[in-house]
Amino acid sequence: MAIKQTAGRNALGEFAPKFAELNDDVLFGEIWNREDKLSAHDRSMITISAFMGRGLVDSSLKHHLLFAKTNGVTKTEIVELITHLAFYIGWPMGWAVFNLAKEVWNDEAEGNDEKTKYQNSIFFPIGAPNDAFAQYFAGQSYLAPLSTTQVPVFNVTFEPGCRNNWHIHHADKGGGQMLICVGGRGYYQEWGCEAVEMTPGTVINILEGVKHWHGAAPDSWFSHLAIEVPGENGRAEWLEPVSDEDYGKLK
Repeated sequence: MAIKQTAGRNALGEFAPKFAELNDDVLFGEIWNREDKLSAHDRSMITISAFMGRGLVDSSLKHHLLFAKTNGVTKTEIVELITHLAFYIGWPMGWAVFNLAKEVWNDEAEGNDEKTKYQNSIFFPIGAPNDAFAQYFAGQSYLAPLSTTQVPVFNVTFEPGCRNNWHIHHADKGGGQMLICVGGRGYYQEWGCEAVEMTPGTVINILEGVKHWHGAAPDSWFSHLAIEVPGENGRAEWLEPVSDEDYGKLK
């Protein structure tokens, strides 16, 4: 399966568009997809080694550890890799990277166990933590790009209680968004209207210019496909968070 990446455009698309393009289309779109030369599994092992060697233990390494697990790197392999490198790079660095790796591979932890159970219940991948948009969410969300060509499609997953801020999809012509629930239970609400419960199979059509929010129910994980409707100069306007009082009225 070809690797597709949109992290560059999500984080730097407006600030540094060429860098974002090189990150998504060249580094991940071309280099990482050269499976006939080197597998994605081996590229993940090499990349993690490079990050450790440079002393980079921030969220970018956490992303690559998650990516490595997706690419088939096992807990046994990552433990052996970090242990081996610690002798050459430094014992404190080994500790630092193990602390990150435990969060990714330790399926016995309560939070990860629930996440794993939920992942096994839905068809689409949960993906990586949605760090680029974390400021617009209350709680933890995850993002998995499914298609970045023709019509962009993303699987967005919300932990129980997580929801995004009120926001509006703008476009000079066309635009808007479609949501299709693929797992769990959540809600969609337009400004001035009652919240609509979303369960697997629920389809929501969001018109351009409509203020709204969506997210998980308080007691359930929730995933929906987010399909961007083609439009001219499409953009999102992020607004205030959904109040705890209003969200607390939902069951």
